Amino acid sequence: MFNIAIDSKLRGCDVVALKVDDIAPSGYAADRASVRQKKTGRPVKFKLTEATREAIDDYLRTTGKKPGERLFTGRRGPDRSLTTRQYARLLSDWLAGIGLDPHLFGTHSLRRTKATLIYRRTGNLRAVQLLLGHTKIESTVRYLGIEVDVALAIAEQVDV
Repeated sequence: MFNIAIDSKLRGCDVVALKVDDIAPSGYAADRASVRQKKTGRPVKFKLTEATREAIDDYLRTTGKKPGERLFTGRRGPDRSLTTRQYARLLSDWLAGIGLDPHLFGTHSLRRTKATLIYRRTGNLRAVQLLLGHTKIESTVRYLGIEVDVALAIAEQVDV
């Protein structure tokens, strides 16, 4: 789940709503996936790393999950997805387990992680905008916490 959250850059509500078909339509993890975001209703495409694909394949083999089923189920039953609250608790436990303060990070931190790394390495705001599914570049600038002038200067250098 952690790997999928990082690779997909999806909001927590979209991560917990994933079905096997979204990630592994043929029973094995796909290289790329597309999911319609709950908040915007717009599809967002993403690539899954090899490590994530291996983890998904192992998870599907271990759990016996099949296409049509929820990828992550919680205590409410096998036909119901994990709740966002359950997801947040899991993340909190993972963070504490590796020595990080769970109060400093949340499920949305996973969405921001890869987007921020991509921006820092490339300076390509448009790419990050597309990956996050933002309609306005200004939203992406605010999301990344950068100044508009800095962002535009970097974008000009990259686009040349």
